Amino acid sequence: MAVLNKIRQRSLFLILIIALALFSFVLADLFKNSDALTSKSQNIVATINGKDLTREDFMQKVEQLQRQMGPSATSTQVMNRVWEQEVRQAVMQTQFDELEISVEKDQMRDLLKTSLATNQNFLNEAGLFDENKMNEYIANLKETSPAGFESWINYEKQVASNALNQNYFNMVKAGLTGTLAEGKLDHELEGNKVDIKYVQVNFSTIPDSIVQVSKSDITNYINKNKNQFKVEASRDIRFVEFKEIASVEDENAIKAELNTYINGRLVDERGRKDTIVAFSKVKNNEAYINSIAASDIKFDNRFVFKSSLPTEAADAIYNLNEGEVYGPYKHDGSFKVTKLIAVKQIPDSAKVRHILIPFAGAQSAGPDVTVTEAEAKVTADSLLSVLKRNRSKFPEFVKEFSSDQGSVEKGGRYDWHPYNTMVPEFNDFEFEGKTGDLGVVKTVFGFHIIEVEGQKNKTKAVQVGTISRKIEPSETTTDKVFRDASNFEINAGNGDFEALAKENKYTLRPVNGIKVLDENIPGVGNQRPIVRWAFEEDAKIGDIKRFNVTNGYVIAQLVAKHEAGLMSADDATARVLPIIRKEKKAKLIRDRVSVSTLEDLAAAENTNVRTSNAVNMKNPTISGGGREPIVVGAAFGLKEGETSGLIDGTNGVYMVQVTKITPAVELDNYQAAANRVEQQKAATVNTKLYNALKEAADIEDNRAATQVQ
Repeated sequence: MAVLNKIRQRSLFLILIIALALFSFVLADLFKNSDALTSKSQNIVATINGKDLTREDFMQKVEQLQRQMGPSATSTQVMNRVWEQEVRQAVMQTQFDELEISVEKDQMRDLLKTSLATNQNFLNEAGLFDENKMNEYIANLKETSPAGFESWINYEKQVASNALNQNYFNMVKAGLTGTLAEGKLDHELEGNKVDIKYVQVNFSTIPDSIVQVSKSDITNYINKNKNQFKVEASRDIRFVEFKEIASVEDENAIKAELNTYINGRLVDERGRKDTIVAFSKVKNNEAYINSIAASDIKFDNRFVFKSSLPTEAADAIYNLNEGEVYGPYKHDGSFKVTKLIAVKQIPDSAKVRHILIPFAGAQSAGPDVTVTEAEAKVTADSLLSVLKRNRSKFPEFVKEFSSDQGSVEKGGRYDWHPYNTMVPEFNDFEFEGKTGDLGVVKTVFGFHIIEVEGQKNKTKAVQVGTISRKIEPSETTTDKVFRDASNFEINAGNGDFEALAKENKYTLRPVNGIKVLDENIPGVGNQRPIVRWAFEEDAKIGDIKRFNVTNGYVIAQLVAKHEAGLMSADDATARVLPIIRKEKKAKLIRDRVSVSTLEDLAAAENTNVRTSNAVNMKNPTISGGGREPIVVGAAFGLKEGETSGLIDGTNGVYMVQVTKITPAVELDNYQAAANRVEQQKAATVNTKLYNALKEAADIEDNRAATQVQ
């Protein structure tokens, strides 16, 4: 009982304890949920019409596309391509879902049949698409190649997506017909014509210096036209670049080394004597160029025509005697020494036909080619034996055996083409032999049975050997560039960035309006690290940072941060100033004019009354005045003989008098005009429908926050 009494006495205390425990439990759950939300937001690249695009899915598609596009495409270019694809897919899928349209199994089969109608893997003996072959191919992929099967699934999805898009666009077009009333209106806009007399008081008659446009004028204009001046967040920077380029001393050192190979000399290093033979006296040119001289460009034994020689030295090299050397000369960022090794007469073009027999591992062989190299050689030799006895079978063998689809339809023929067009082995056979030659040649694509059908214009060709040294900065030069960049970075941090650049005669480059997903910095190319730095949350105006770039360094300073919203008056000035200036000039002209006739206005403004005939609404252009839609529209509102008041046009203030009205010829039927209207609407669907859907979509772009760029 005593215990119960104590509990009753301390009931308030216990209630507080329990309440605090419950509160802490709720807080813990809130923090837990908050962490989950934060984690989710960091993993969502975008939300498009309520559907999330995850980081994993996005990056997987980026990796796939990067493999397809190859190393020449930057990561940002690939990401942007995937982004546009994903946005389009999501925006259009919203429409498909609302309309409940999809691609069913039967339609998918028909789509694949159409898409793969000419694919050799799925054709039967009659050259027709065989669905069973396609099904076998898919089943084989599923069993033997998971990656290949995934690619096939993606291909089917793309085919289905294209079909849905086409269906959707066709449905929209079907609803945009051209009515007879629209056809009649279009006909009349073009056919109704007026002849006018007019006076133009050009805006240029008032000097710009007279018209004062204040910053508040520009701000007011921006606020009245907000949709035209919405801007993304952006940054302004300026930078100085320190390039690692070869100095004059570096170039002279490279030329001196090359002269060693031209003249030859005795090299004495640490008591060991070694002789460098003069290039002109060497017999084994390939070993000398590749090993002794260690040229940046390896020896190529193919003959070339004059047009293929370096432009700067073509005449000098082409006219050398065999064994003579020319150089050093500068070409394509290198110093070079070239020796003329041999001369021969070679046709400049040839005509051939061939049969390509691939084998497993050859570049032309698909995954279904299992023939070994030895088996392919036996087949090629067997066909050659038959063709030597009866060349009329060549077209038949091309269709039955050749895997070169680019030439099968032409009987295996490659019509007249220049020297060095084909791979080396193929090229040597067709150009170094003679017309009528027939033989088997192995290349990276397989075994070719080649017949030379013709050769033209034998011309002097030369075999040359070149020792090349890329013009690069020495270690001494790169060390100096590093020191200069480091000193500038340190001193700029303690002083005036611009003044220091001028003092040292460094070029200062401003870059304004950088967007968060940009990658290119004018002058230094793809530099995402600079863009990321400029948009870091803790980056402050005036911050300076050094970046490693290709062949050097960039010292950058953050100059300004512009948040998303409306364009500032300063940034909009170049665009808005001419508009406001015209408005104010129009008012000045109106205020000084108090006339009611063309002649009085022309006299008052010291100008002439001009005429323009056959003016129409579809092309609202006035002869001598330019494109003036408002003025032309006003003219069509006048009666014949009536004079307008003052009209503010594009190029000046006008007064117009209609002298003649010519109505459009009435047609018995306006169907042809209606058809033209329908065609115009259909064309608009193709060019503007998706953009309209995209603009109306709810797109939350988190690429910068999720750091996928």
